[in-house]
Amino acid sequence: MLPSRTPELSPNTATTGSGTLGWSAHALQRMRAHWVLKTLGISAFMALFFVGYFHVLRHPAHPVTTMPLIAPDRWVGFEPDALAAYVSLWLYVGIAPGLLLTLRELLEYGLWAAALCMVGLACFYFAPTAVPPTGLDLAGYPGFALLQGVDAAGNACPSLHVATAMFTAVWIDHLLREMRAGPALRVVNAAWFVLIAWSTMAIRQHVALDVLAGLLLGLAFALPSLHWRPLQQRAR
Repeated sequence: MLPSRTPELSPNTATTGSGTLGWSAHALQRMRAHWVLKTLGISAFMALFFVGYFHVLRHPAHPVTTMPLIAPDRWVGFEPDALAAYVSLWLYVGIAPGLLLTLRELLEYGLWAAALCMVGLACFYFAPTAVPPTGLDLAGYPGFALLQGVDAAGNACPSLHVATAMFTAVWIDHLLREMRAGPALRVVNAAWFVLIAWSTMAIRQHVALDVLAGLLLGLAFALPSLHWRPLQQRAR
């Protein structure tokens, strides 16, 4: 009788004595792949983004236009506690690339995300916008003084906060379905995106039109990036 052989694991599967591992083990396997490169790459991407962000904020090509308010802006009250959801974006955007397996996937994802950011920065440069003055005294709220120094009222439309969150949300949902994760995680993902989008208005960093434009910008890059994802990667 020939000795049994342990089947080789594909980059997307793992086995135990009882069969294929569940989605959590699958997710861990994905996160461990190229984790050093992912950590350094995501950090470098954010650093380069902020270089461009602050440059166009300080040197727009034309006079800044103040964004108008519409009905949803009156529906969302000021909520200082929403700052936590707002800053959670910087954790959220690392989840989707963290779940990618191959260098090619990481590179393609990074190129799509970079293209999204470049379009947003081009909007800020050629058609600069700002949110209207809130009239609020934010000095007494922890964290807001730092936020105002780092993320000023300019570079409003489209909201790149919402655009990158939308891009990330679509990709996370896609990857969760690939890993056959339960619906609860997909609901959590959707809720996290909604919280981030809501927070941009609740802390008065953006108005409703900024959020809408950011949502459309995110979808404009997320959907094609998945559509043109190589078939062999989608089939894994």
